[in-house]
Amino acid sequence: MLELSIGFFALAAPAVLFAGISKGGFGSGAAFASASILAVILEPGQALAIMLPLLMLIDVTALKSYWKKWNWPDARLLILGALPGVALGALLYRSANADVLRFLIGAISIGFVAWQLARRNGLIRMSGRTASRPLGLFAGLVTGFTSFVSHAGGPPAAVYLLSQNLAKNQYQATTVLVFWVINITKFIPYAYLGMFTAETAFADMLLAPFAILGAWLGVRAHRIVSESVFFGITYVLLAMTGSKLIWDALT
Repeated sequence: MLELSIGFFALAAPAVLFAGISKGGFGSGAAFASASILAVILEPGQALAIMLPLLMLIDVTALKSYWKKWNWPDARLLILGALPGVALGALLYRSANADVLRFLIGAISIGFVAWQLARRNGLIRMSGRTASRPLGLFAGLVTGFTSFVSHAGGPPAAVYLLSQNLAKNQYQATTVLVFWVINITKFIPYAYLGMFTAETAFADMLLAPFAILGAWLGVRAHRIVSESVFFGITYVLLAMTGSKLIWDALT
């Protein structure tokens, strides 16, 4: 049973606002922090179900600002690869219990932080060469799977898109398009698996203004806010929530 208390909204509203800012202005890579935060106080399935319609709303809000500025060949590869990834995620969800999902969300959160810090400190270097078509499809597969189980498709998509040497605006537009399509694709199996309820729908209605405001702020922050500051905050949030989720899953 989902309890829509003041405490819930005190945590959920900033989390949704953060997701909007991330998806609207910083390549979607950190938007899944919101699902990780909600999964600390809710069942993982409830957290995912609440966030998906809000992420779709953010996608639509941000899409207009980046319309046709994307790189379609790269977007198409990621989308095609993501379709079987979403199917794999749905199969896992049917057989996994809540603690498995908590562990996965937590591990992906910690892994994202570790990968980003290693890349920034030169421990992991991008080759500088454009990734091949098969690698694009594989990145899409991982994107679809991680997006389904934790809304964390941003990191694998970013690994591929960063290798394509896209301009900042084109990179952002491509991620907005890719996750707009992937999130629409995820909606059908989420509904089939019974993840949406009257309570999650009511929560989404109340949280929708924060999603729209976040996307609006993100589009503007894309031009003026330092990525290092934004992602520094993200790393702290993900390290804390990821550790908590892993601890809860194991204990």
